[in-house]
Amino acid sequence: MPKLTETRRACLLNGPAIVVLAALVAYPIGYSFWVSLHRQNLKRPKATRFIGLDNYLSLWHDPAFLASLRTTALFVLLVVSMTVVLATVLALVLNETFLGRGVLRSLALLPWAMPGVVNGLMWRTIFDAKTGVLNGLLTQLGVVDHYQAWLSSPTGAFFLTAFAQVWNTLPFAVILLLAGLATIPKDLYDAATVDRAGVVQRFRQVTLPWLLHPLLIVLILETMNAFKAFDTIYVLTGGGPGDATDVIAVLNIRTALTYTDFGLGSAYAWVITLITLLVSLGYVAALYRKGSFEL
Repeated sequence: MPKLTETRRACLLNGPAIVVLAALVAYPIGYSFWVSLHRQNLKRPKATRFIGLDNYLSLWHDPAFLASLRTTALFVLLVVSMTVVLATVLALVLNETFLGRGVLRSLALLPWAMPGVVNGLMWRTIFDAKTGVLNGLLTQLGVVDHYQAWLSSPTGAFFLTAFAQVWNTLPFAVILLLAGLATIPKDLYDAATVDRAGVVQRFRQVTLPWLLHPLLIVLILETMNAFKAFDTIYVLTGGGPGDATDVIAVLNIRTALTYTDFGLGSAYAWVITLITLLVSLGYVAALYRKGSFEL
């Protein structure tokens, strides 16, 4: 029996896992792309036929898609920017030594452990126009003199939905940045202190360069989460009022499950994937090459 080389042994040992991944991941992804090339609607099963890229081309002439694309871009920009800023501040605070830091770190994980549907239900209860906790608190404090319908205005619904999404995904970003902060050698801060560098200078010259790679990961993952955000938005506003929060993911689910247009719905999903991929490559080109160290 011929002796197995290291490469053949590795392929043999990893073969079952590769087969499982191909069956559970690669095949569904490939099949969804194949479906996107067809006119396939469950309401008209006999009309299914191959149409090539017509589903994709029709999107660029669809006013609903173009409106959702603008809404999604603004939503992603707001969510990602808020998450990065807040996560950086919280990570810097939680990285310091103070009494109760462990408890505070544990509490900071609670929003991340909450499913998106539960997160949406919680914030919908808080923002409720009649019995909401937010209205009750602001009324007791004298900030407002009567209950407000926070989710009734397009602007209010958009910003509050973005806030709910940030609250749900912020802890994960904090964890990644805390891991990055833990790798920074203390000697660098000591040297900066000896050179009389202030807090801002230490952050710009020591902390920020070492956080570029964790920030890259945060930007990519949070962008992906924001682009495919559905559960919180759907439970909180359902895409309304009007089309104020009608992002691509909501339009995608509505097209595929409500209208049962699987061909066009799959095209929506692939558009989300391609846009996220292009944005991620932009992040890599802009940030990854700025640091030569390894975390």
